[in-house]
Amino acid sequence: MTDVRIRAATPEDLPTVLDFWKTAAEGTSISDDLDGVRRLVERDPDALLLAELDGELVGTVIAGFDGWRCHLYRLAVHPLRRRRGVAAALLAAAEERFVRLGGRRVDAMVLTRNETAHHAWRSAGYAPQEEWRRWLKPFARS
Repeated sequence: MTDVRIRAATPEDLPTVLDFWKTAAEGTSISDDLDGVRRLVERDPDALLLAELDGELVGTVIAGFDGWRCHLYRLAVHPLRRRRGVAAALLAAAEERFVRLGGRRVDAMVLTRNETAHHAWRSAGYAPQEEWRRWLKPFARS
């Protein structure tokens, strides 16, 4: 897909991104609200990458780097735009960002039940790391 444009999200994009995730993302996150995404963009303005085709949002990925590790979240492509290179373009942009920042490896959050995503991640060169488990502790919201 040569016409896809990758760019960093701006604060003005955030309501559109949240609506997009309702259609394109698998599952929801505790941070899927305007305050959560706004904090991300304020803290790291280049972390939330958008893929656009003819001005339409067709994909997203969060490429977070904490100075030690590179993390990918919210790789989502509109269902009608899948299998056209959008995810590959987003991942290439994220990986380029990580290399520029000095990252050495990247991990991705992928739902166990999302078999469709597993194929996409594998084709991009990623593999599950079975010896690790994700442990969570949600904070109380005030």
